Amino acid sequence: MSYEFIAILMFSTMMVMLITGQRVFGAIGFVAVIFALFLWGDGGAELAFSANMKVMKWYPLLTLPLFVFMGYILSESGIAEDLYKMFHVWMGGLNGGLAIGTIGLMVVISAMNGLSVAGMAIGASIALPELLRRGYDKVMVTGVIQAGSSLGILVPPSVVLVLYGMIARQPVGKLWLAGVFPGLMMAGLFILYIAIRCKLQPELGPSLSKEERNVGWGEKFRLLSAGLVPLFIFVSMTGLFLMGKTSLVESSAVGATASLIAALARGKLTFRILHDSVQKTLAISCMFMWIILAALAFGAVFDGLGAVKAIESFFLGQLGLNPWTVLIMMQLSFILMGMFLDDTAMLVIVAPLYVPMVGQLGFDLIWYGVLYTITCQIAYMTPPFGYNLFLMKAMAPKEVTLTDIYRSVTPFVLIMMVGLTLVIVFPQLALWLPEHVSIR
Repeated sequence: MSYEFIAILMFSTMMVMLITGQRVFGAIGFVAVIFALFLWGDGGAELAFSANMKVMKWYPLLTLPLFVFMGYILSESGIAEDLYKMFHVWMGGLNGGLAIGTIGLMVVISAMNGLSVAGMAIGASIALPELLRRGYDKVMVTGVIQAGSSLGILVPPSVVLVLYGMIARQPVGKLWLAGVFPGLMMAGLFILYIAIRCKLQPELGPSLSKEERNVGWGEKFRLLSAGLVPLFIFVSMTGLFLMGKTSLVESSAVGATASLIAALARGKLTFRILHDSVQKTLAISCMFMWIILAALAFGAVFDGLGAVKAIESFFLGQLGLNPWTVLIMMQLSFILMGMFLDDTAMLVIVAPLYVPMVGQLGFDLIWYGVLYTITCQIAYMTPPFGYNLFLMKAMAPKEVTLTDIYRSVTPFVLIMMVGLTLVIVFPQLALWLPEHVSIR
């Protein structure tokens, strides 16, 4: 039996197990260990142990639970609700102003949490009911919340980029820096679209009445101060990191501590909130740990077979494709898989194949990490089975149908494709900041 056939058998076995509904880490880890025993006998049993040691020695992984914990504490302390009230008062006079404010809210939440699910939950529970009550078009605002929440996996501190950095063996700090400009650019494109669309069709995003906007300057500035808390946390965490005063892990500890202080100052740090935040943080951290272990084990076997070089030879040699064509095919395959899988599953499944090939094709792995993340954003919102589509359906009120949700994402998916194209054509959008900012 040739090694190429064994590699195909590994991949197909894993896909069959995933289709039957097995847990991602269980399917991938099981295939890795079974094939390791088949190929190398008793020595293959140490594969999982070796992968475990790699994870335990990877110091930056400590950032994962710290940032997730920070996000949960800030969400539970009511800061997100105060932020939305601020956007409501300051931007309600514009057509589409509340929708633009929702994108701003999502950017801030992304910078505090690193997960798209948190942004989706906050947007659906706080922003969506208010937007619908104000007469905003339900199709447009449903798309706004889905698109805005997807920024959570691109704007630092992105948990997805932490996972990519672990599997691709790239520095997480540089990956986070690489996501800053593309993330802000994507948010800017969303805001530009909303502003233009509501200017041309004011009925989609009506402005607030003069009576509602008649709020004293004292109240306006009081609400504006709501934005100072997350700004202080973000600056204390990211600013110290960019100035070289703290390492990546130390910055995450600063952020977690600052969030606790903020919740305590607001009188919201109860035992129940602390207990729930720790419990949720533990659950998510353990899930990612198992996935990383499985991915490393699978990658070791897959790479040991020489499968990556064989596939590279097939695409570049036998088919005669150029590296850019291969890269575009990779991104299209991510979008296709995103109709059925979440971002973590996609990365773990194809990382053993794609990540080494990207390096061998001559592309920068930091830059590719941003491409992968943007493609995940697109895949999240691609019908018929995009991850965000069903999350929104579960959280939205009854008047928002699945058809509305499908229609809502079309313009934002097109905007994301424009953003992806810009990062492909102009790699410095992602690479300039990592190249010019020295980090510890």
